[in-house]
Amino acid sequence: MNARRADPAVRLDLVKPEIVIMARTVYGEARGEKVRGKEAVACVIMNRVERARARGGYWWGSTVEEVCLRPWQFSCWNEGDPNRAVIENVDASNRNFASCLRIARRAVAGALEDPTMGATHYHAKGSFPPWARGRKTSAEIGNHLFYNDVE
Repeated sequence: MNARRADPAVRLDLVKPEIVIMARTVYGEARGEKVRGKEAVACVIMNRVERARARGGYWWGSTVEEVCLRPWQFSCWNEGDPNRAVIENVDASNRNFASCLRIARRAVAGALEDPTMGATHYHAKGSFPPWARGRKTSAEIGNHLFYNDVE
């Protein structure tokens, strides 16, 4: 684990819940990625929120919290996934998670450039989910492939 420490003074109970949930999702899905890979996952979340808002709602939810916590959308939140305990217990003293908090703040504020070209889905390289068959990737960032043509 990352023994380096960030600012332990950041109290997560004082941070907006949507920021904390997005940061936990980014940490769970992309903590091994460089900043650009983490930003890409944050952009997927925001792309889903924006698509839902434009349509007056969507099956995956219309808010950051709904999108992140929708069952079977982000594996780090799945019941029984060992990663879930990790993301639920990490705090801002972990430098990697502190970075995810900064990325989440920027994403929610609309201050991230989207390197995924509007992707709403992604998967790790080497996995081949059924929904990705016949789809063309919109971006390849770090260890993930991104798609902007999935409904």
